[in-house]
Order: sequence, then C-alpha cells, then structure tokens
Amino acid sequence: MTTQAVKDKGAEHSRHELLARRIVSYVVLAFLCFLCLFFFYVLIINATRNHYQIQRGFSFLPGKSFMTNLKNVLADANIPILSGIKNSLVIAALSAILSIYFSALTAYGVHAYDFKLKKIASAFIILIMTMPTQVSALGFLRLMTNMKLTDTLIPLFLPSIAAPTVYYFMISYMKSNLPMEIVEAARIDGSGEFHTFNHVVLPIMKPALAVQAIFTFVASWNNYFVPALILTSNKKKTLPILIAQLRSADFLKFDMGQVYMLIAIAIMPVIIIYLFLSKFIVAGVALGKSEKLHGLKRAAGHQPVSQTDDEG
Repeated sequence: MTTQAVKDKGAEHSRHELLARRIVSYVVLAFLCFLCLFFFYVLIINATRNHYQIQRGFSFLPGKSFMTNLKNVLADANIPILSGIKNSLVIAALSAILSIYFSALTAYGVHAYDFKLKKIASAFIILIMTMPTQVSALGFLRLMTNMKLTDTLIPLFLPSIAAPTVYYFMISYMKSNLPMEIVEAARIDGSGEFHTFNHVVLPIMKPALAVQAIFTFVASWNNYFVPALILTSNKKKTLPILIAQLRSADFLKFDMGQVYMLIAIAIMPVIIIYLFLSKFIVAGVALGKSEKLHGLKRAAGHQPVSQTDDEG
C-alpha cells in the first residue's frame, strides 16, 4: 500500500469519525431540547382543555376550552389577574434596572480604585451572597412593618440595589473585559467619574448587563416567598401569589384548566423579555468588542511624551 493510499484511508477514517461525533452531538442536543420544550408543550395543551379532560390524562392534541379557561381566569373576582401582571411587571422591571446599574457601579468602584480594606469589602459583599433569604426574612418583615411599608411594592424592588450575586458577576466581567487604559484615557480627556461610568464603561458592559437583567427579571417575576410576606391585599399581589391562591382553592371550586391557563399567562412575559434581551446579548458582545478596540486606540493616542520620544 502506497503512502498516498494510507493518507487517503486515514483522512476517510477521520471524516467518518467526525460524522459520527456530529450525529451523536445532534441526537443528544435534540433529546435535551425535547426535555426542555416538552413541559411547555404540556402546559400549553392543558391550557386548552377543561378540568375533566385533564383529569382523564395527557393528550398530545389540544382541546377546545382555551377561550373558556381564559374567560374564567379573567372573570374570577378573587384572582385579579390584570393587576397581578401589572404588579409583577413593575417589580421585576425595577428590580432588574436597579440591580444591574448599582451592582455595575459598585463593581466599577471596587475594580477601578485602590483603597484600604478593598479586599475585605469585596469579600464581605460576596459573603452576603451565601446568606439565604429565609434567614433574614423575619428581621426584614419587622423592619418593613416599623417603616409602614407592608402591603406596598417598594420593599420588593428597592433592596435590589444591593445584589451581591450580580455584583460578583459584574466585577468578574470587568476584570476580564474592561482595560483600565480606557478609563485613564477618559480621565485625561477631562471626563468625570460618573460620565466615564455611564458613557464608557456601561457600553462595554452591555453583554453582562443583558444577561443579568434576564436573570434578575426572571428571579423577581417568579419570587413568591418575600411578596407573600409583604403583600396582603388582592390588588397588590403578584402572579405567583395568585397562582398559589388559585391552586389552594376549595376542591369543589378547583379548576385545573384555569390553573394551567394562569400559569401559561404568567410565563409569556418572561419568554417575551428573554427573546427581546437575547438579541441585545448578541449585539452587546459585538458592541463590547468594538468599544474595547476603540478605547484601546484612544488610550494609545494618549501615550506620555517621554515614551513617544524614547520610541523615536
């Protein structure tokens, strides 16, 4: 067998091996996609069926009770679905905005400045991340009661200003993607610190901001524990509370079709927000790279005179 024949045989074997790996990868990915999407399919299908059809078991075909279930949910006086959607949207949106902005601002302060006890302050912030919400829930509830903020939305979004998990993600992103030369160049140009942060740092941080905005929005949207402690009136309750309230109804009044319809309504804004912000993640990656290159060019244009003279 000639050397060329051996090479051709080896190349053919490599192609077959690569094809086999691709097939296995596609099969695994298809199976994982099926597992992820199957439960959404079950939810949507059951939202179109009535209570008795759901009790008889699962069906791959949709029912004819979609509008009936929707009308029952909207007409239920004990479940103010529209106000629940509004409250959840307000809390989730404000939580996401406050969380990503102030966490990025804190991370920038720790990353860009050298001060005493810097490592201790950073470690303390991260230490708070390990504390479960349930540990401080009683003290938080008593504080809100003393401040007369119970049954209001303020305690549900204002604490998002201090978000240790988001801070940790932001400072990790800054360490790997924010050259200090860009900040120094902006300072040489006479830019103030807040102007530098808002117009130089934040554009580079867009990918991280988009990712954390999605996570924070979803976490706040699905939060049940804290709103259940703070909110008491029906008009102030969020969607997770209303869903739990509907599920805990009297057995004779319990309607599975109505429950599935309410859950389907609850997840739709999350899916829309995710699809909307996922585009910004991709665009933000490209924008972050271009801003980084532009900043490095600007920084190169502000080299000290002595350095340029030495080079000459």
